[in-house]
Amino acid sequence: MPRTTTSRARPRSKPTAAAPSDTPSEAQELAFYRQMVLIRRFEERAARAYSEARIGGYCHLNLGEEATVTGLMSALRAEDYVFTNYREHGYALARGIAPERIMAELYGRADGVSKGWGGSMHLFDLAARFMGGYGIVGGQLPLATGAALAIDSRGGDEAVVCLMGDGTTNIGAFHESLNLAAIWKLPIVYVIVNNGLGMGTTVEEASAEPELHRRAAAYRMASARVDGNDPVAVRAAAAAALASARAGAPFLLEAVSGRLKGHSVVDPARYRSREEVEAARAADPIAGYAARLLEAGRLSEQQIEDAERDADRTVAAAVAFAEASPHPDPDTLFDYTYATPVPNDSRRRPGEPLFPTMPAVSTAPSTNGAAA
Repeated sequence: MPRTTTSRARPRSKPTAAAPSDTPSEAQELAFYRQMVLIRRFEERAARAYSEARIGGYCHLNLGEEATVTGLMSALRAEDYVFTNYREHGYALARGIAPERIMAELYGRADGVSKGWGGSMHLFDLAARFMGGYGIVGGQLPLATGAALAIDSRGGDEAVVCLMGDGTTNIGAFHESLNLAAIWKLPIVYVIVNNGLGMGTTVEEASAEPELHRRAAAYRMASARVDGNDPVAVRAAAAAALASARAGAPFLLEAVSGRLKGHSVVDPARYRSREEVEAARAADPIAGYAARLLEAGRLSEQQIEDAERDADRTVAAAVAFAEASPHPDPDTLFDYTYATPVPNDSRRRPGEPLFPTMPAVSTAPSTNGAAA
């Protein structure tokens, strides 16, 4: 049925297009740096655990995207909602979810954020309004758009941030979601984290318009492109986009951010030339941010050492917690398949028969009534 509600119950303010003018304090800049270092150390330890077979399934890391992650998450309010794709560990950390619970989920343990049943690609924490990672490319877009519709329908002031990679812009759900968001003026910011590669294919080879934020023009939606290696710039751009979304003008933000490793932990990234690998390392956002703050006298060598030491301790504690956490009880396998009871819900485990085993029927000749 066509939707008849075209405005929120509450009056909206005019969209805010300009980025905030306030400059972050030294304390905020140090907090950004410490957050980026924690994400880096966490992801490095996750890669090691995967090689040790402590983490199974798929595992995609935010290595090289720490500035984008930190800047985006710092612009959100506590009540806002976050939907991510499968490259999500750093976002969960920056959203304030305990590193121990995230690592335990990567290990598939019962104390993880998804109770051990989600793993790396499916982190979920309702208290943090972190609404999950999604293994299907673009699977999060319709759900995030639906969440924004729910907020709009009840007249809330929350906003939704929906993250995706550059390759997601080529699927149907991207266009359908942006089109509906624009028509219904939903409070949502779609964020493209453009690391230049859709798995192993460059954006230029896969998109007729490689400046992906320009695709918003098809829906008369405001958009912007930001340097994803600068957390302060990302924060300002995200804050402006969120202000626009809350005022009834959804936004498409593109953060250009490098990827230091392959698409996943097991991807050797042989599609990259040596020059491309060296360029990615030279653009390391953590080293670049630290150098700028050092030069400006807003960060000291001691603070750098402290941040690295504290991150190492936090990650070591997270690993110890994950190792000590029990495996989930197999009887809980289907507990969270549906939010509410569903008739005829199948709870058959792998290897179990589809139907109950019937008693065997004997084929031997009957002796009943035989002649004496």
